Amino acid sequence: MSDPPSSPSAAAALPPPPDLLVVGRLVAAQGLTGELRVLPLSDFPERFTRPGPRWLQGKGQPAVAVTLSRGRQLPGRELFVVRLAGIDDRSAAEAVVGHELLVPASDRPRLAPGEFHLLDLVGLEVRLLDAPGAAPIGTVRDLIHAGNDLLEVELLAAEPEGPGRRVYVPFVAAIVPVVKLEEGWIGLTPPPGLLDL
Repeated sequence: MSDPPSSPSAAAALPPPPDLLVVGRLVAAQGLTGELRVLPLSDFPERFTRPGPRWLQGKGQPAVAVTLSRGRQLPGRELFVVRLAGIDDRSAAEAVVGHELLVPASDRPRLAPGEFHLLDLVGLEVRLLDAPGAAPIGTVRDLIHAGNDLLEVELLAAEPEGPGRRVYVPFVAAIVPVVKLEEGWIGLTPPPGLLDL
């Protein structure tokens, strides 16, 4: 996958901040004029609609500054369509499909007490609340937006040297009633068979 084209915008001159936060993934070109569809990994739509500096990062590549010119949500869809300065045709847009859209970690919106950013769940230990001592069963590895949010959980491996099996857990209060960010874990009460899929 090629690097995004250099942008004539002011954002191209910005060095990346020391800490960047992934807020979306470019999943497809939209039309012929360089617009891109973005799968949001943030609950804050202004990340994709408010103009200003953002960063793009391909796998194994450094983050590159871009300017978000405008964006809108597709009606009835979770996807957003954005225009990035310097990406003006379909081939330029297709060159950055698969890249992640980032913002400075310091740009996180303020949360009310008891709220949290969904991406903060990645890396947390997963425990079964109905097991003795809330036994740990795995780790949250990713967050999938698929109509409803799904947690990708890597279960503890049967063999110490191998990776564990991965399952997808709907992030709803009935199944994930406990989130303890400060303590580094979430608690599950899964319906029968969910962890066997």
